[in-house]
Amino acid sequence: MKSNIKTVLQFLLFLSIGGCILLYFYNTQDRAFQEQLRLEGKSAYPLIQKLIADFKTVNLFWVGMALLAFTISNLSRAIRWNMLMRPLGHEPKWYNAFFAVNISYLTNLWMSRAGEVVRAGSLARVEKMSTTKVMGTVVIDRLLDMITLLFIVCFAFLIEYDLLWGWLDKHLGSGNGKFRLFGHPLFWGFMAFCGLLAGIVWKFWANILAIRWVQKIWHLVEKFGEGLKTVRKVERLGWFIFHSLLIWFMYYMMTYLCFYSFAPTAHLPAIAALTVFVFGTFGIVIPSPGGMGTYHVLATSALMLHGVSGNDGFSFANIVFFSIQIFYNIIVGVISIILMNFLNKKVETPTTLSVSN
Repeated sequence: MKSNIKTVLQFLLFLSIGGCILLYFYNTQDRAFQEQLRLEGKSAYPLIQKLIADFKTVNLFWVGMALLAFTISNLSRAIRWNMLMRPLGHEPKWYNAFFAVNISYLTNLWMSRAGEVVRAGSLARVEKMSTTKVMGTVVIDRLLDMITLLFIVCFAFLIEYDLLWGWLDKHLGSGNGKFRLFGHPLFWGFMAFCGLLAGIVWKFWANILAIRWVQKIWHLVEKFGEGLKTVRKVERLGWFIFHSLLIWFMYYMMTYLCFYSFAPTAHLPAIAALTVFVFGTFGIVIPSPGGMGTYHVLATSALMLHGVSGNDGFSFANIVFFSIQIFYNIIVGVISIILMNFLNKKVETPTTLSVSN
């Protein structure tokens, strides 16, 4: 009962954070929209009315293509995940891994970052595997994602250096074009905090490890380690790298294909899609349900860098958010729960009967 109450409270907390960010950003965009109408000599009307009108103009073919790209990405993730689990002596059915990935995205809508735990638990349940070992492979799966994302961010900064550094200078610097990350006080403050924390842990590690709840966590970490070691034993490394790249290429294609679904973004080049993709990814990574609010702010900011008005950028962010994060993840996530339970029940029935006979 207590755990259920805690889960509900956590959900409400994250939903409130995302909702407040989205509401604040909507109000900001609404004020800008009203000012734009005034300058154009047009009658004022609510931004929500423009959003509804923009949704009616969406080309559903291109949205469908973006959803197909997302499906391919999830399937590729399931295949790569299976490759990580083979060294553990298990080879889950590909569709169970695929269903578990879809369920994790559904879970992230109501409890940010809880999807990874649910992904490991749901697969471990139907495949009769150790949850902690499976969780170890999920951790390495996400670590690989972080490394890939880091390379993508570096690539984006390399090819759009002036544009992106200019944005950072405007929002984090003095606006004089002299902003540099390594010279910013916040960066060095964060590094000093991390160094101090690491020193305290190193100095008092024996005392910390003597704490009972820390011992339990450390025991889990050791079990996770068994899963993490599987990356060194992966077979067919070339295919593993291929799927690692395909996952993120399909993520990028989701953004690029969605450009064509909306007239104000249909003319943008592929490089603009990379900027929006990188900004939007960080918006989803920030803990809020499905990137609610945070995705809207960052995706809109990225589009404005490429000449799209804030109001049109806000409409585009909503098109992507509601078609993929809400519509797709809810529909496909619920279908995955139903199919995972149905197919595995169907498979287990003959075994149960033979044992009873």
